[in-house]
Amino acid sequence: MRRTVLKTLAVVSTAVFANRSHSQSSRTIRIVVPFAAGGVQDILARSINAELSQALGSPVIVENRAGAGGTVGTASVARAAADGTTYSMSAASHTIAGSLYSKLSYHPIKDFTAAAYMGTASYVLMINGDVPARTTAEFIAYVKASPGKYNYASAGNGSATHLAMAYFAGLAGLDMVHLPMKATGEAVNEVLAGRAQAVISANTGALPFAKDNRVRLLATTGPQRSRFLPDLPTVAQSGLPGYEYDSWFGLLAPAGTAKTELDRINTAVAKVFSDGNVQERLDRQGIEPALMSIDEFNRLLVSDFEKMAKVVKTSGARID
Repeated sequence: MRRTVLKTLAVVSTAVFANRSHSQSSRTIRIVVPFAAGGVQDILARSINAELSQALGSPVIVENRAGAGGTVGTASVARAAADGTTYSMSAASHTIAGSLYSKLSYHPIKDFTAAAYMGTASYVLMINGDVPARTTAEFIAYVKASPGKYNYASAGNGSATHLAMAYFAGLAGLDMVHLPMKATGEAVNEVLAGRAQAVISANTGALPFAKDNRVRLLATTGPQRSRFLPDLPTVAQSGLPGYEYDSWFGLLAPAGTAKTELDRINTAVAKVFSDGNVQERLDRQGIEPALMSIDEFNRLLVSDFEKMAKVVKTSGARID
């Protein structure tokens, strides 16, 4: 009798485990990109989603939810169930929003938790080819000569490209008109067409135009020269000492998501990034992949939140 009961329990336990495993592997994982298609976050998400699906054993879909400088899509993740199925493909704009917007329906730190750090990308100061400037210093002098006459484009109010250029203008003492678009690609197109004179674009948006005569790449924004554009000086080296701006990328989950779920996605991303094909793919986009533990990433979010508050203050940018 006892053997029969134990055998029955074993069969039931195996069935329950199998059902749980099947349930977990069949769940669809949703990565929300809070900007339109074509931006660096969108490209990064779509560069890895197939491999990430394999590593997780679950379908992974990428969903663009653009609007209000990324805050619409980000808010949707903050409100999502903390069950390990919804993540935001976030960047520096996530921590920027906490200081840039006077009102937000979520808190960038309290309502999220780190899931998987993915790396960094520097940005590039690009100007229209008709602007007679060859260096950052010459561009600053050119714009200063005609206050309020020239435009700069961005991926939208509150985006990293917006703050990068507002910060640049604030430090340099420039009076420029902001043209907010919906994605980095659209902002670059404004400069290509001459409707805007400048944009600070992530590497992803700038690299395809490195040899295009319609635009001129003046400088990179990081603390040192980019390995993707080694001939370009930094903004600080070429005319605006003290300027430095780059962006991290990573997956964030709603606050309260179980550590087992966070560990699962973090481990899967590490596996995907060990794939040589993925590394080459990210290289072509100017993204430098890197990994962090969940605790390290959470600490980065807090420190970046504080850092960006100072950058926003210097830029003078504010969105009511």
